[in-house]
Amino acid sequence: MSFSSFDSPLFIRDKRRRYRPASADQILEAARQVVDQRMQRGTSFLDPSTARGFFRDKLAGLEREVFVAAFLDTRHRLIDYAELFFGTIDGSEVHPREVVRRALACNSAAILVGHNHPSGNPEPSAADRAVTLQLKQALALVDVRLLDHIVVGGHTTVSLAERGWV
Repeated sequence: MSFSSFDSPLFIRDKRRRYRPASADQILEAARQVVDQRMQRGTSFLDPSTARGFFRDKLAGLEREVFVAAFLDTRHRLIDYAELFFGTIDGSEVHPREVVRRALACNSAAILVGHNHPSGNPEPSAADRAVTLQLKQALALVDVRLLDHIVVGGHTTVSLAERGWV
């Protein structure tokens, strides 16, 4: 079986079986599907760049803010990934209680959280820093470690852990 350059996510086949260029949204959705295939249960998050790339691929280009979490075992291998909270173009409300509940349900030992800034600016806000502290404290009560909070803006990421804020 041979594949042409048209057999890629950059082109899609329409109802008349003709190829046409894919839209940016279709390309991003195809990228998210590839990430889902590559990041299966058991994928290791030992390298911070893996987490940054994972969240960037999941969240870049979304039109509204989405707060997500990767639940990890004691060796920092992926147990589960969840989109937990959805917001508007400039914010979402995060409930630490729900994050803790999900971490316990997954029997998670550690967690990575992330969210996107649809504006494209990845710089963490004061609210981002505050929710990170609240999550860290709430998770610590049940012996779950918050490893990082990654903010995605466009195709750029900022790690709150690398800035010393986790």
